[in-house]
Amino acid sequence: MRKRTTFAMLAATTALGGLAAPAAQAAKMDGSGDTTITNVTVDGAGKIAVGTTGAKTFKVAVVAKDDSGIKRAELYLDGPSYGYLQPDAKVTCVASATDATTSTCTGTFTIDPEIDFADNTPAGTWYVNAWVDGKDGDYFTSDQAGSFTVQRLSKLTVDASPEPVKKGKPLTVTGALTRANWETGAYSGYTNQPAQLQFRKRDSDTYTTLKTVNTGSRGALNTTVTATEDGWYRWTFAGTSTTPPATAGGGFIDVQ
Repeated sequence: MRKRTTFAMLAATTALGGLAAPAAQAAKMDGSGDTTITNVTVDGAGKIAVGTTGAKTFKVAVVAKDDSGIKRAELYLDGPSYGYLQPDAKVTCVASATDATTSTCTGTFTIDPEIDFADNTPAGTWYVNAWVDGKDGDYFTSDQAGSFTVQRLSKLTVDASPEPVKKGKPLTVTGALTRANWETGAYSGYTNQPAQLQFRKRDSDTYTTLKTVNTGSRGALNTTVTATEDGWYRWTFAGTSTTPPATAGGGFIDVQ
């Protein structure tokens, strides 16, 4: 796998003037005049789930205001450990059609887990660092103008047997919860996590939760239920701060 070393990424940050503030530090703001940042949004409701391969591109939008209008903006992102991202291209600022003093400045960013992550430590809360200039020389800067979460993409499987099964007989439902491991470039089991077993009748559009089971070794799930009627079984996982929710596709069981 192609990997940047932690040292190289930290060195790049230092070369840019030490702009990336550690996430644990309190937010720092500075400015001159009446330039302000009024809103910050990140694609996907602020949750970026990254797998083991394939680049993930997303947008960060900062709404800024100045009585003379907004001239330009600079954005960069930093997260836990060595996490740091610069925009793919120049940040663009577009003035509001109804208010010339307000602009939306948008930057596009890309995370490539095969290049940017050497291990799993960058998972967690990231911050949007912004510098905005007004047309009259005023400015505003914040190293925590907004926040979002970078998560390790999760997967969930399901299997039920025997199939078909006789009514009233035991039915074993298994599965596995895994998530991206950026250190190995593969998916690894997510242990000791609650997953719900759900069932949907053949003539229904709604799943009903039957029980909650904690994942075991390598994220394995295993439980037994009594077969009562035809329908679909699935596992669902609510997610954690570093791992997004996941739901397995329903497995149909014919009850005879």
